[in-house]
Amino acid sequence: MLAARFHAAHRPLALDDVPVPEPGSDEVRVRIGAAGVCGTELHFTDGLYAPAKTPMTLGHEAAGTVEAVGSAVTGWAPGDRVAVYYYLFCGACRWCLRGRQNLCLAPRGVLAFAADGAFAEQLVVPAHCLVRLPDELSFEQAAPLCCAGTTAVHALTEADVEPGDLLVVMGSGGVGLATVQEARRRGATVVAVSRDDARRVAARAAGATAAVSPADLPDTVARLSAGQGADVVVELAGVTATLELSTAVLGRRGRLVLVGYSADQLTVSPLAMVVAEQRVVSSVGNTLAELEQAVALAAAGQLAPPVAGTLPLARVNDALDRLRAGDVAGRLVLTP
Repeated sequence: MLAARFHAAHRPLALDDVPVPEPGSDEVRVRIGAAGVCGTELHFTDGLYAPAKTPMTLGHEAAGTVEAVGSAVTGWAPGDRVAVYYYLFCGACRWCLRGRQNLCLAPRGVLAFAADGAFAEQLVVPAHCLVRLPDELSFEQAAPLCCAGTTAVHALTEADVEPGDLLVVMGSGGVGLATVQEARRRGATVVAVSRDDARRVAARAAGATAAVSPADLPDTVARLSAGQGADVVVELAGVTATLELSTAVLGRRGRLVLVGYSADQLTVSPLAMVVAEQRVVSSVGNTLAELEQAVALAAAGQLAPPVAGTLPLARVNDALDRLRAGDVAGRLVLTP
């Protein structure tokens, strides 16, 4: 089968012919219908970090059809439509038992990080990592929910977003557009931030009250908050300039939610944060329940997957080039 695999940083992904994987007793094989292209792929190809092994099939946003099931699998059968939870969690550690599978202490892997991912024709995962996909959602719509949609749901839950909050989304890519929608659903007033005109247009269409450049953010927050500052800033870029801007617009009891990351650093004044009783919260991935929630919201028309376009798997490097150039307002999706 065809798979787009990482061999080394600063090189295009290779389109390799690899054996079809066989499921173990508690696993399923999924025929991929669509796979989303996340900015995380650029962290691998641009050398920010390396997967656990090479070569590694990238891609962690997957939707498709069950192709085969292991001997011990119950509740799933060939032909079932599914979305895939990309943390291959153990199900038995203290964090899994608390429903925090994204913090699993003994995962079998994480798709594209420590297990072959979704940029392939077929994929094997534990059966407990599947979420049933309703007929209302196409595979192309469902794939971005597995990271972009669920990352937004998880970040806003961690931030304790409430109706009436003024919320800033620092970045308007796939996760940013999903965050705009979910924040509006929760009753927040949303300001989206991007340097790109097309992304600002997409953010307004997603429900942002204002979509501005970084330079215009302080005045916009001051106007919408009557000078009080933002209640929540969801930081998706992870670079020093946007991190510092995020802290500058945060108000009293404001919550700064760190989602994006790079090699950059953030220095803050403990005095300023303590006096204003501000909080810094980090948010990684999502839980299995949040993937189920995102799928249900999308099926009900309350969360529109931010699909910016579809390309065949063979053009994966074109998709990555477009993402690197900032030429994507939403998520590109690959189809085998």
